[in-house]
Amino acid sequence: MANQLLITKKGSGVLSVKVEDGKIAQIQAQPENEQALLGNIYVGKVRNIVKNINAAFVEYELGKMAYLSLESRVCPIHTDGVVSDGKRVLIGDEIIVQIEKEAVKTKPPTLSGALNFPGKYVVLIYGEKTVSISSKIKDFEKKQRIKELLQNNIDGDYGFIARTNSKDASEEKILNEIAFLKKQLEDIKKFGIHRTKFNCLYHAPAAYLCDIRDSYDSLLESIITDDDVIYEKITEFVKVYQPEDINKIRRWDENDGKLDAVYDVTKTLEHALMPKVWLKNGGYLIIQPTEALVSVDVNTGKAISKKRDVQKTFLKVNLEAATQIARQLRLRNLSGMILIDFIDMKSPEYNKQLMDRLKSEFAKDPVRTILVDMTKLGLIEVTRKKVRKSLYEQIKEIEV
Repeated sequence: MANQLLITKKGSGVLSVKVEDGKIAQIQAQPENEQALLGNIYVGKVRNIVKNINAAFVEYELGKMAYLSLESRVCPIHTDGVVSDGKRVLIGDEIIVQIEKEAVKTKPPTLSGALNFPGKYVVLIYGEKTVSISSKIKDFEKKQRIKELLQNNIDGDYGFIARTNSKDASEEKILNEIAFLKKQLEDIKKFGIHRTKFNCLYHAPAAYLCDIRDSYDSLLESIITDDDVIYEKITEFVKVYQPEDINKIRRWDENDGKLDAVYDVTKTLEHALMPKVWLKNGGYLIIQPTEALVSVDVNTGKAISKKRDVQKTFLKVNLEAATQIARQLRLRNLSGMILIDFIDMKSPEYNKQLMDRLKSEFAKDPVRTILVDMTKLGLIEVTRKKVRKSLYEQIKEIEV
């Protein structure tokens, strides 16, 4: 089934809602009048270096600090054009850095000197003269063709990541995008070294525009909005960056009902902010994010019956829970360390089925999600890459 991307106003913000196979799979929220932070590139000033964690704290805007790991192989570009003391970053240096991760709870934003310039087909990365291919591309011949094309177009201090969309793109489209991204990098290097601290050299597009760019093209049927201003912004963005998708943009007709109501946006959002999630078979999940980790507890609830094989019932509940957990992690944008307490099963075969189901479901997540292992206490450990704030934190910012 084809997918839709819905973009609508909510409270003082804008929601970007991905609908996949008829169900809401992801919701992102951003304050309407607030500039995106993730992906922005700044001239920052190094204020402190903490040697025991090998990191620097950089002021990227007046009074705003961010964390920069010094363990990266890529040294940030210095505005004086000179890398101080070989490969070291020193207090007082003015360097060009990019917001790699948003602030999460009490943690400041994370910076990187390896500047990323994402396109629809490839991501250009400053300082990394390598080529990586999306793990979602399985066809060996396509992977080799794309890899060779990208390797032949590295003529500077950068490398590429081939995105999933590249597998269906023509060579011409990929090369045109590479030229565009290379110019972005060259402009930053050319003009950035003459700018002073706290200058923003590159403003990332709004989150909902990034969602358009990052959607898997062959499955995206339509981009729908019920707001005239947003419609114009989407149209302008698509005309410049991906004109082949211009016919996918659709202004929602209110005669078909309210967009929110037709797609159950508010209802799904409300449920995604609750700790309890009911399963169809009568079991339920309790999802509890904390400062250190996310805990997920699987319970049998109403699923137990004396007339049935209890172990088979446990398997049935656990398998449905595995599918729902993968969905909820993405929907709620929960990340970091995740511990899942499934219902204990005695059968090694049943446990293998459960682990296989989890691997299969996590593989569908666009955000890197790793099934680590089962602990000695029977808890399953998962990690999910942190990028944006959790849905709960995003919603708090738009006053719904």
